[in-house]
Amino acid sequence: MPRIGVFVCQCGNNIASTVDTAKVAEEMKDMPGVVYTADYKFMCSSPGQESLKETVKEHKLDGIVVAACSPHMHEKTFRKACEKAGLNPYKCEIANIREQCSWVHHDETKKTGTIKSIDLTRMTLERLKRNKDLTKISIPITKRALVIGGGVAGIQAALDIADGGRDVILVEKEPSLGGNMAKLSETFPTMDCSQCIMTPKMVEVELHDRITLYTYSEVEKVDGYIGNFTVTIRKKARFVDEDLCTGCGDCWNKCPFKIDSEFEHGLTKRKVIYTPFPQAVPNIPVIDKENCPKIQKDKCGACALVCGPECIDFTQEDKIVTEDVGAIVIATGFDLMKNSKFAEYGYGKYKDVINGLQFERLASASGPTAGEIQRPSDGKVPQSIVFIQCVGSRNEEKGVSYCSKICCMYTAKHTMLYKHKVHDGQSYVFYMDIRAGGKRYEEFTRKAIEEDGAMYLRGRVSRVYEKNGKLVVQGADTLSGSQVVIEADMVVLATALVSRDNAADLAQKLGVGYDKHKFFSEYHPKLKPVETVTGGIYLAGTCVGPMDIPESVSMGSAAASKVQALFSADMLDREPITAEVAEATCNACWDCVTACPYTAIDRTEIKNRKGEVVSMVARVNKGLCTGCGTCVAACRSKTIDLAGYTDEQVYAALNAF
Repeated sequence: MPRIGVFVCQCGNNIASTVDTAKVAEEMKDMPGVVYTADYKFMCSSPGQESLKETVKEHKLDGIVVAACSPHMHEKTFRKACEKAGLNPYKCEIANIREQCSWVHHDETKKTGTIKSIDLTRMTLERLKRNKDLTKISIPITKRALVIGGGVAGIQAALDIADGGRDVILVEKEPSLGGNMAKLSETFPTMDCSQCIMTPKMVEVELHDRITLYTYSEVEKVDGYIGNFTVTIRKKARFVDEDLCTGCGDCWNKCPFKIDSEFEHGLTKRKVIYTPFPQAVPNIPVIDKENCPKIQKDKCGACALVCGPECIDFTQEDKIVTEDVGAIVIATGFDLMKNSKFAEYGYGKYKDVINGLQFERLASASGPTAGEIQRPSDGKVPQSIVFIQCVGSRNEEKGVSYCSKICCMYTAKHTMLYKHKVHDGQSYVFYMDIRAGGKRYEEFTRKAIEEDGAMYLRGRVSRVYEKNGKLVVQGADTLSGSQVVIEADMVVLATALVSRDNAADLAQKLGVGYDKHKFFSEYHPKLKPVETVTGGIYLAGTCVGPMDIPESVSMGSAAASKVQALFSADMLDREPITAEVAEATCNACWDCVTACPYTAIDRTEIKNRKGEVVSMVARVNKGLCTGCGTCVAACRSKTIDLAGYTDEQVYAALNAF
């Protein structure tokens, strides 16, 4: 016969105001196996904890029920107290008589709350009697981290982890680090040079002893679980030997073929063998396979002829690299909404209608015009520019219901950059409202209006068309109630920030969630903003949603701190509340595999002594399982049980009710 103690908490008046806790404790005395009961004002307090520990020892209890608040609040507290008293912590169960009882039954007579509390406590007691002595699962940890994405968030995460003494693998799909921040001219609200901030960090990553850098590479596959991931990386062929290349530039200077530059967003051309921008890290060129005549037609090869180190290899192929890591940080950044979405503004039809990142490149000293603001159509300096806010954002018709968050600020910055370079020019901003919620952001937008003369017009633009070499912008000023027609030399669209094209594919490879806009989902937006539902995988930057540079950097450091916390122990202790498959009765329907949100169930071969496969069964990876119980509900053959919540325990609780 078990020896069980029942402790009923008054929780001050939280519970005692609607539940007769003394009566609940009295009723439990007659239950088989119960040798001790008590009600106490605050069980979670230090005196309450000490009382619990002393009672466990004095009465030699082998199980306890605490009727108190939600187990989410204090289950760990009570289980730690039991463990210190020498009792298996998983022989401690919580009956929730606060949130599930006291808080929903406001009966002054306490009758309803007391009856329900007795039922809940009795049910928990019967389940406890069938508890097993569970032990925590210990998992070894590979103390290396993978960071996916080499923008500012990924760089910050990688440097913080590496500076903390852990090895890092940094994977970037482009030929250089930098991400979208490398394309910016200046940054708000300080108006300091983006490249001046970014380039030293990029170089620091390349030179760091603890960082292994894979640029022009992508993650192909991820296997394993928290502390023990195996990552397959495709290192795409550069057709340049990275060990031999000196970055002298002779090859791309000699190359006669040009195509539109992705980094410059089509404002200028780049060579077929190229580095994306002058400050690229690593400073090693890539040959554009699809547009190289030598690779496609065996013609030209001029770059190889002038290469002193003889590092160009047209036969080079992709390499597959496998790395073992214990944690993964996703920092894949954002894209801009496609041009085809904005026909009403003439984007893609008129050369002088451009997006925000194209304007950044025009304003940048390293851009195609060396920092001079010029119209793409004819190279003339525009005397008037119209900036249009919320292009695609907050627009259900375009499929984007959210605010892109940074557009108000970077448009204000653009008006400043324009005024500082074209002193007699005039800028106009069509806006819905101004969202400037960061530190010094409101002052920044006011400066654009009051000191740099930007004319803000509250309203929407209905049409942009070309007339006599000008772009005619038709809109409404809702504050004055009048129609507005402006003849401008150039139009700049504050285009919606969207998730990367391959975000959904990457999420599925990693086993993490994403929302309807394909941004990665946090475990909890407030309490666990950098964690995912898959243990050991963390988020940083705009892969989660639109945010500015300070937020992205903060998230990078936060994700790094989570990785360091994970790596602080040699073994990872996990809760033993995991699913278990009775393999003898598994019929291999795989409903559990489909249902599991954590990809914690594998299809496993069963072999005979000869090594022949005789059947297939489902098997739970306890390193990945979180004990959610979804597979138990999905299993048609009733083969799966959840430790601590077995069918026997659940039915015993129901029978007690």
